[in-house]
Amino acid sequence: MLVLVAPGQGAQTPGFLTPWLDLPGAADRVAAWSDAIGLDLAHYGTKADEDEIRDTAVAQPLLVAAGLLAGSALGDASPGAVAGHSVGEITAAVFAGVLDETAALRFVRTRGLAMADAAAVTETGMSALLGGDPEVSVPHLEGLGLTAANVNGAGQIVAAGTLEQLAALAENPPQGVRRVVPLKVAGAFHTRHMEPAVAVLGAAAEELRAADPAVPYVSNKDGRTVAEGADVVARLVGQVANPVRWDLCMETFQQLGATALVEVCPGGTLTGIAKRALKGVATVALKTPDDLDAARALIAEHARPAV
Repeated sequence: MLVLVAPGQGAQTPGFLTPWLDLPGAADRVAAWSDAIGLDLAHYGTKADEDEIRDTAVAQPLLVAAGLLAGSALGDASPGAVAGHSVGEITAAVFAGVLDETAALRFVRTRGLAMADAAAVTETGMSALLGGDPEVSVPHLEGLGLTAANVNGAGQIVAAGTLEQLAALAENPPQGVRRVVPLKVAGAFHTRHMEPAVAVLGAAAEELRAADPAVPYVSNKDGRTVAEGADVVARLVGQVANPVRWDLCMETFQQLGATALVEVCPGGTLTGIAKRALKGVATVALKTPDDLDAARALIAEHARPAV
């Protein structure tokens, strides 16, 4: 059984969209999406520097657009389940048939702007903890006033909070943590610092027409599959101010019988975690179109009708 997943913010790098725009029809699709949301996605995906694409209001729609291009380039992947990490959940909602592409991009544009506004209130950020025991790390983070905003599994936790709190973490990491790595994000996402964005997204969600998922959609909230489109959208709204439980998502992949995982562009982060946490599950990360043949071969071997 194949799981199709989409990465979250921080996966973007300068110019990462460039090779994808050479695919047939891709440039026209991106131009249409850019017009729909009032943001030049092609410029930011090909010419903008690291600081420009670190901007939350830019990074989030750019990541969703890239994921949609890569996903459509796979053809009929017939995944047994879909999921996304953080903003990647919106990409996954399109893969599941809950939202259409333009609606998803308009929604993520609103999300990015609202979260950027929330992040501007206080200087905040996120840092990944590499190694360590969650039972040790989480209480340590709480003692510093930080939140375990992403519990990613395979020993990886992402802490979020003020820059001062993150500096204290770097000086005093939890026992067993090998490294504390600042992430390329501009706010403490999935924490109380994002609560102002929830009301904005709630209003935007009222305009969405959501269909029920055509394949199992695995939610960041609790790792459960979601059967109703309205519930998917409600979770997308609330999730911006609550932790991402990717560890629980991976547990669900295992319960569903996952044998393969494909991560859409800009792939790498989630496949890296899967290699450590989902032993025996074959993986392919779509970084450039050169990876499509390997992904299609994996799909041909593992894809099955939705369960």
